[in-house]
Amino acid sequence: MRILETLDAQRGHLFPWVPVALAAGIGFYFTLTAEPGAVIWAGVTGLCGLFLLLSWVVGPRAGPLFVLLFLIGAGGLLAGARTMLVAEPVLKYRFYGAVEGRIIAIDRSFSDVPRLTLDQVWMERFAPDETPARVRVSLHGNQGFFDAEPGLRVAMTAHLSPPPAPSEPGGFNFQRRAWFEKLGAVGYTRSPALAMAPASEGRAGLAIHRLRMAISGAIRQHMPGDEGAFASAILTGDRSAMSQPTLQALRDANLAHLLAISGLHMGLLTAFVFAALRTGLSLIPPLALRVPVKKLAAVFALCCAAFYLALSGGNIATQRAFIMVAVMLVAVLFDRRAITVRAVAIAALIVLLMQPESVTEPGFQMSFSATTALVAVFGALRDWPENWWRMPRWAQPVLAVVVSSLVAGGATAPFGAAHFNQVAQYGLFANLLTVPLMGILVIPAAVVAGLLAPFGVAGIALDVMRLGIGWILFVAEYVAGLDGSTWPVPAPSDWVLPIFTIGALWLILWQGRWRLLGAVPASLAFVLWAQTSRPQLLISDNGSLMGLMTEQGRVLSKGKGAGFSAQNWLENDGDVATQQQAFGRDGFGGGKGYLIAEVMGQRFIHLSGRGWAGKLPEACAQGWVVMARKLDIPAPEGCQLLDQRALSKTGSIAVFKGPDGPIITKAKTLAGDRPWTQ
Repeated sequence: MRILETLDAQRGHLFPWVPVALAAGIGFYFTLTAEPGAVIWAGVTGLCGLFLLLSWVVGPRAGPLFVLLFLIGAGGLLAGARTMLVAEPVLKYRFYGAVEGRIIAIDRSFSDVPRLTLDQVWMERFAPDETPARVRVSLHGNQGFFDAEPGLRVAMTAHLSPPPAPSEPGGFNFQRRAWFEKLGAVGYTRSPALAMAPASEGRAGLAIHRLRMAISGAIRQHMPGDEGAFASAILTGDRSAMSQPTLQALRDANLAHLLAISGLHMGLLTAFVFAALRTGLSLIPPLALRVPVKKLAAVFALCCAAFYLALSGGNIATQRAFIMVAVMLVAVLFDRRAITVRAVAIAALIVLLMQPESVTEPGFQMSFSATTALVAVFGALRDWPENWWRMPRWAQPVLAVVVSSLVAGGATAPFGAAHFNQVAQYGLFANLLTVPLMGILVIPAAVVAGLLAPFGVAGIALDVMRLGIGWILFVAEYVAGLDGSTWPVPAPSDWVLPIFTIGALWLILWQGRWRLLGAVPASLAFVLWAQTSRPQLLISDNGSLMGLMTEQGRVLSKGKGAGFSAQNWLENDGDVATQQQAFGRDGFGGGKGYLIAEVMGQRFIHLSGRGWAGKLPEACAQGWVVMARKLDIPAPEGCQLLDQRALSKTGSIAVFKGPDGPIITKAKTLAGDRPWTQ
């Protein structure tokens, strides 16, 4: 058969498809609207066993087809097993009371206040088997009665809620992320949080944390301002001193990835250490002739990468970067080519086996899309004639940087635009001016500073590092200030990214002229994206906010409050307006306390403020009634009511234009009956 002949021609190039098939099964599991039962899981397990048996029976030509089916099924089984393994109690209702726990993570909240993640949780009136394994609490009000550090046991009176459902149907699913982080409740406290037991008793990475904070403090003392904050962020993962305007400028210039400790930093650091050590040892003839200096350099670089992983705080993105670097360095130890598509596939496979839920995360998608594209492009260039460059040798690295920025930027742009709803129009320009400096100056200076620190002369290297960081921040502010620096884009439908990914991977991984077929689904994805329609009306999950789409953009029912939902709606629309600006637009009928939104003849009336009870009968006669309260009086007969009680069952609501009238979509219906939604 022609299909089998075509498949046979791919022999030797099929391994990179292993993580792709596994990810397809994992992705399919997360699209389900109901959790499979024991019978279904048993059936899938049986089918996987059958496919594996058939792959052996039919022989090497048709066998890969059955291996592919086995891997897809195994991906679903892996995701299901992971879901069960991380299962922990989740808060079922709003809670106010005493909370005690051990700090395991410290960061900042959406409102830019300190936020603590606690484990070993005790909650007032909760039995141990009903208490969430972890809770996250933002510290508002009068705080500062202790220095937060991992291991410290703290107590507070907190307002906690279950992890929130999507702010709109089909939107970002924080409930699912919280489930896999074992995070059973989130909330805040306005009363002082107090220390109950010293961090030395709780441990929880205390020694590493204190080392990180000591290094971060020493850097900022020598290098004050945003330069020192930037240096601390890329070396220790501590972003606490970064100013919000600088962070926003880095995002708008598409340079935020320079701040996050990910593949770029891990790769640059290990590459510098590996190259420096290998070169230095090679200059000692007696040693170079007796010791495999290349392998020795690889082992030392791997140790440095592991130390950098611990020092940075070990977040998920850094873990992925470490795995990719480790796979490549281990390949050097076994005399294999380090930078290959196969090595990237092994790294992806390890990440998926450890954390299958990563396939839904933007970090995973952007990291591996950039790495795969870079390896594929430079692998193809390596096979070209040596004289194709036709330029001086000194200029070739410059061209390599340009090509790298183009390839990495092009590979990650669709994923970044889909998840963050904007494209940095001058991002390539900004990256060309800054990324080379990270590799040539900033990271090498950081490594040298670490080597000189025990001798008390790290300041020399930090001063060099400051020059590079100063330039990066200057470029970020300049580019972010240009007219049209960011181009907002609407959120795509759920199928856009999977279709684009299939096409892009086919173009990269398939061998032969048929690889060009990958351009078809990749192009189709952008066509579908361009045709994406946004809801005509959005209603928040507590009824406090409505957003009506108009020719000017979405108009919001209030200028303050429900800020998280308002920001998400506007971002998903591809709208750069603030909540206050969207509130000032025309679109709602009625007046204050009685706003009317109309979609294809169907009216939705938002009741608020005093006197709502007297307006209820008239509103019910006109259409759906939306209220940010639980109705405690009998509703008029036949009233279509969306109060807090009803919305707690439906979640946020989206209203679309349909062929026969408005179509109402509910967030909880789309999210389905999954462990993280119950």
